[in-house]
Amino acid sequence: RQFLVLMSVYLFDPTVLLASGIQEIHADQEVIGKISAAGQLMQCSASLDVLFLLDGSYSIGKGSFERSKHFAGKLCDALDIRPDRVRVGMIQFSSTPHLEFPLDSYLTKQEVKEGIKRTVFRGGSTETARALKYILRKGFPGGRNSSVPEVLIIISDGKSQGSTAMPAIQVKERHVIVFAVGIKFPRWEELQVLASEPTEQHLLFAGDAADAANGLYSTLTSSVCSAAAPGCKVESHPCERRTLETVKELAGNYVCWKGSKQPSAVRASLCPFYRWKRVLIKHPSRCFRTVCPEPCDSQPCQNGGTCVPEGLDRYHCLCPVGYGGDVHCAPKQSLECGVDLLFLMDSSAGVTLEGFLRYKAFLKRFLQAAMGRDSPMNVGVAQYDNDVRIPIEVGQHKDAFSFMKSIDALNFSGGGTLTGRALRYVAQHGFRSAPVFADVQDDLPRVVVLLTDSKSQDPVAEAAKYARDRDLFLIAVGSSFVRAELAEVTGNPKQTIVYSDPQDLFNRIPELQRRICSVDNPEGCQAQSLDLAFAVDASSGVGLENFMRLRDFVRSSHLHFSINRDITQIALVVYSSKPHTMFALDTHTSNSALLQAIDQVPFLGDSAAAGSALLHIYSDVMTVQKGARPGVNKVVVVLTNGGGMEDAAAPAQQLRDNGILVFVVVIGDAQRDMLLKVAGSPNYLVHISSYEDLQYYQDLIIERICEEAKSPVNLCKPNPCMNQGVCILGPGSYRCECHGWEGPHCESRVLRGNSPRSAVLPPHSHVQRSSGGLQHFSRTPRQTKRL
Repeated sequence: RQFLVLMSVYLFDPTVLLASGIQEIHADQEVIGKISAAGQLMQCSASLDVLFLLDGSYSIGKGSFERSKHFAGKLCDALDIRPDRVRVGMIQFSSTPHLEFPLDSYLTKQEVKEGIKRTVFRGGSTETARALKYILRKGFPGGRNSSVPEVLIIISDGKSQGSTAMPAIQVKERHVIVFAVGIKFPRWEELQVLASEPTEQHLLFAGDAADAANGLYSTLTSSVCSAAAPGCKVESHPCERRTLETVKELAGNYVCWKGSKQPSAVRASLCPFYRWKRVLIKHPSRCFRTVCPEPCDSQPCQNGGTCVPEGLDRYHCLCPVGYGGDVHCAPKQSLECGVDLLFLMDSSAGVTLEGFLRYKAFLKRFLQAAMGRDSPMNVGVAQYDNDVRIPIEVGQHKDAFSFMKSIDALNFSGGGTLTGRALRYVAQHGFRSAPVFADVQDDLPRVVVLLTDSKSQDPVAEAAKYARDRDLFLIAVGSSFVRAELAEVTGNPKQTIVYSDPQDLFNRIPELQRRICSVDNPEGCQAQSLDLAFAVDASSGVGLENFMRLRDFVRSSHLHFSINRDITQIALVVYSSKPHTMFALDTHTSNSALLQAIDQVPFLGDSAAAGSALLHIYSDVMTVQKGARPGVNKVVVVLTNGGGMEDAAAPAQQLRDNGILVFVVVIGDAQRDMLLKVAGSPNYLVHISSYEDLQYYQDLIIERICEEAKSPVNLCKPNPCMNQGVCILGPGSYRCECHGWEGPHCESRVLRGNSPRSAVLPPHSHVQRSSGGLQHFSRTPRQTKRL
């Protein structure tokens, strides 16, 4: 009956398995780290005979027996197993004891652990007393006949079939040190009878192998083993041992029917009703453990940093935002870039008083992290609601302390959210500080950081353009609720910083520092020359609705690039059965003009022929006469559902052979093998499950395009020479060898009487169209510091 009740515990209340039969360790993370450090140093290196006595009965079961073996192996890690030091043997007991291997069988720690692993569960009744009598009769098999200390480690659940008191006393009278280790749901009272005195130092729990191995070492250190490692010490701590018991209790009295003395008569009566109940019995005790110093004890991390140990002598510090100038969380150096920086802080009712106070705390944290004594930046703060005020002029404070006192004095005003008006105002009046010397022009880049999480009640796009046209570098920081509006303000997703929750705002400080300093060093493709062509599938297989999504993808992608003749040029080709160039590489020279052109791209319908589109791009888009620039990386991005790709592999390879990367973005189900042939490499193939998910892959695709923009360039790929001219590389330049044609790129037919000749181009030259339709070449102007 008891067996059935225990089975019900396992089947119907798994939480009991987790909460019961354990020895709780009351330790914080720091102590656990010290226990772990001690485990790496522990090594009992005395002359010692250790005999494991493993319970292999059915009450233990095969699963718990395997855990007992694991625990025995863990204990071996704390023993210096050698013939002249620690020897280890093992006996398994159930109905009868069985010698698994004597103490002189194995010579090394690894051999002993392998022997323990090979031990097979036998099963039977729990005859602990018989196993102890076997040891009294046989001694420690293979041992050194009591010439060295003897340690007996009994691993059992303590549920013996008979009394173990007398044989346990006799074993201990022979000066054998006995450890009793509980496994599964142990009966601690019975195990206490087995253990040596003081019992709290000789009782362990196998459920936490690392802590139990530490406890064994701690006890042996005070008696037979050498002293603890330098700096390590043995300490006691409160612990709690638990036993799960099943008891019978009265549940109540219920009506039952009983017979009477009269024949054929019964009478009603009250009968007791019993039930079995699981009871968790707690045994408060004290345990012992060895703790060793670990590298974080000296508290090396400064300024609120958290020390994380790495082994015995190494650590690293997790530093708060604004710190980490060295490994010990020293304050970071101030911003290395020199800028005039104005924070434009929303103080309207939309952000609420709580949000306004959060922005003040954010500003103070930013100044702590970025503003040092020798900081080359000048900082100011403006507030806005219906009106705009500049309570802290740019450059008014030169140290963070006085600046933070001024921030503390800022008051919440409430009112409407007129972000557009605020942007115009700071563009006109935000940077009027006089230079230090009248004859020195203050030409530091001017940066405005907008802080808001409420939508504007007036238009922001035109006001933001007005500010950008006056050379203000706009960065917007806000919640995801206003993400779209922030992108309108900055005109560039890379200058938009979105936080997910109030605490996440403070985590964005390092990113804000990078964005501020990118004003003179644009990131990604903002500073890389690139000729980029989009090939968009406009066939009936894609459909009108999905084509609009592809067009929107091109529309939002262009914001990642600076569109002009010297940096990025973009062409757009749409195709179905035939390709159509919507605009060439040199058609549009600004982001706004490009945006208008993309919005006018039509849907075509009909079947798809991607191969024809790629051939068209090779012969009629990526050419010098259509605005392609020699010496500039070239990328083609194909946006498709995978239809009509059967004949696209060959033209794609032709593009690659001429130095033009082909990037394939496919949406929906398509044949991967065929697409790989078109892309040429898995690195240039992005497979997206649905059109709705396309937006989430934009950053990945742009990042890979930008990586390509930074790779080395072959000036003769693709061939800049027209009319079968041969491109010949020179040091930092190229020349076209013409036959029957002349001009820098063999663009003019040779008149009769003229001889063929070669044209030499200077480095960084590119072709441009003149107003009269003629072509001329010129050196690409060097980028100024601010583009």
